[in-house]
Amino acid sequence: MSPPGRPKGEYRSAQREGTPVDPPGRPKGEYRSAQREGTPVTASQASPVAATPAPLVELSRVSKRFVKSLDVSARIGNLLGAGLREEIVHAVDGVDLAIKPGEVVGLVGESGCGKSTLGRLAVGLLPLSSGERRWQGKSLAGLAPDAARRQQLKMQMIFQDPYASLNPRMRVADIVGEAPVAHGLIKAGEKSEYVAQQLTRVGLDGSLMRRFPHQFSGGQRARIGIARALAVKPEFLVCDESVAALDVSIQAQVLNLFMDLQSALHLTYLFISHDLGVVEHISDRVVIMYLGRVVETGPTPELYAAPNHPYTQALLAEAGKVEPKKRTFVPIQGEIPSPLAPPPGCHFHPRCPYAMPICRTSAPDLREIAPARWSSCHLNDLPR
Repeated sequence: MSPPGRPKGEYRSAQREGTPVDPPGRPKGEYRSAQREGTPVTASQASPVAATPAPLVELSRVSKRFVKSLDVSARIGNLLGAGLREEIVHAVDGVDLAIKPGEVVGLVGESGCGKSTLGRLAVGLLPLSSGERRWQGKSLAGLAPDAARRQQLKMQMIFQDPYASLNPRMRVADIVGEAPVAHGLIKAGEKSEYVAQQLTRVGLDGSLMRRFPHQFSGGQRARIGIARALAVKPEFLVCDESVAALDVSIQAQVLNLFMDLQSALHLTYLFISHDLGVVEHISDRVVIMYLGRVVETGPTPELYAAPNHPYTQALLAEAGKVEPKKRTFVPIQGEIPSPLAPPPGCHFHPRCPYAMPICRTSAPDLREIAPARWSSCHLNDLPR
């Protein structure tokens, strides 16, 4: 049985086809982005949702700080009154995120906002500076080594660069088959047959397993990375810009592959991307990040039709659209502040056209503004 909300569908790039595409998993013809059609989608038009299941993966107030300690020369300089300090990068700052089984959550934000770091925290590739990570309601802190190793197999990551993430000295048979053998999922003598099955699943010929990564195209290397992640039978995948380095036509093929795999294997995705069009078509829910914090989250149709946070509004206003009329692009004013010294209060206030005095001193809480819609903006506190 396919997971809820994601029957098989076809993704066609608007850049190629020139026509709007219905996102998979929603009734055909009902949904069009408000930026394209101008008609918002109401909750009654969306697909029916079953009873809310417990989160599969849950992050509670997680933060990640990278600290550059002072070297010997800097310490000596401090003895002479230099006044040097450790550099602390606030990559993720108190984020809450819960992902339900079978859900595809799109994570969007500018470069440097911390979305890739949050993905690595979700799968355990980076330790938390603070906060808690839970799997099906159970904390993952302090697990015994054997239990932690078994748990880690359930969460895998597909990296942005399909070439840099593959060992150029290893053949594909070893890249894909090494982990299943090491973790006892298959026997060593079964590796070739098992790798061939995984390659076939992602649309590659199993006879290519003796080749090295440099002998494949970019799209084929992306499929090898997917096969490697699937080889240990995970339940949760973090896809970090997994189609960003691919041509538009290849992107569509890989996105269709992701959708088919989710239906066939009951997978749950955290899909990280800067491409708002891709996120709109593949995601059930969208999370918007800015400088280490979540500023808005909600179901994809509602968020795209009526964005609440000024940052979300600015992102969607400048997203590419297939329209015959001429448009004037006005980028978001200013540059994203340095995570070494984030601004006080709301991190977005130096670039926000609606900034108020309170925005400069107090950080807004992430509040529910509508059913399943959350936003962190002081404008929501004003009387309507």
